[in-house]
Amino acid sequence: MRAARALAWREVVRFLRQPSRIVGAFAPPLVAWLLLGAGFGSSFRVPGGGGASYVAYFFPGTVVLVVLFAAIFSTISVIEDRREGFLQAVVVSPVSPLAIAAGKIAGGTLLALAQGGVLLLLAPVLGYTPSVAALVPALLVLAFVALALTGLGLAIAWMLESTQGFHAIMNLFLIPMWFLSGSFFPAAGAPAWLRAAMAVNPLTYGVAALRQALDPTASGLPSSGLSVAVTSAFALGAVLVAAAVINRYPAGPDRAALRTRRKKP
Repeated sequence: MRAARALAWREVVRFLRQPSRIVGAFAPPLVAWLLLGAGFGSSFRVPGGGGASYVAYFFPGTVVLVVLFAAIFSTISVIEDRREGFLQAVVVSPVSPLAIAAGKIAGGTLLALAQGGVLLLLAPVLGYTPSVAALVPALLVLAFVALALTGLGLAIAWMLESTQGFHAIMNLFLIPMWFLSGSFFPAAGAPAWLRAAMAVNPLTYGVAALRQALDPTASGLPSSGLSVAVTSAFALGAVLVAAAVINRYPAGPDRAALRTRRKKP
């Protein structure tokens, strides 16, 4: 546990010493929120939204996007640590692979939750009036989403050797997952195949749970119980996948390549 705490605290310290990461995590989602909200505001109507503006509809998805960016930036440090030699030193130390996974995931989750929580302070400006009691489940949902996205990011980053490859996988995997989560557009009115893709996307239920926490009157969403259950299962599964990857390939992609070569005749 001491090793996991040290690795988690290291992620926090690195974040505080790199102000550009703060800008990189907040600026793109906020710019997208303002531009898309203003552009679609006069022509887009949320089905069953009761006249809610698109800026307000897009807000929960923007919060999740901030968490997604924070998870990406925190897990990409795995590749940087391997390149600088720090990760190799940790791997050959008595620290277990599970402690490495716990420390990395805890640090990334804490940073993602803090950044998403700060953005939640804008909710009253958009007409959301969540009570203090409603903010607790909203933060809990954000914690599960941050845990899931950080775990997935860590599992992917652990198996890659370059930041370019990491960004390519993120653009191919996590960004489409966000697009299909109901953050950008609702499932109502979408083609049947797109609604099916949104239904099997675990991030859809995280966004739905956050939207329901901010606005209990929101309609056209999965039930709150189902949303929370799927989101928590998603978080647990992502953490277990990351731990399994690190446990199987403690040295990262080099070890994976070595095992692949040994299997060849």
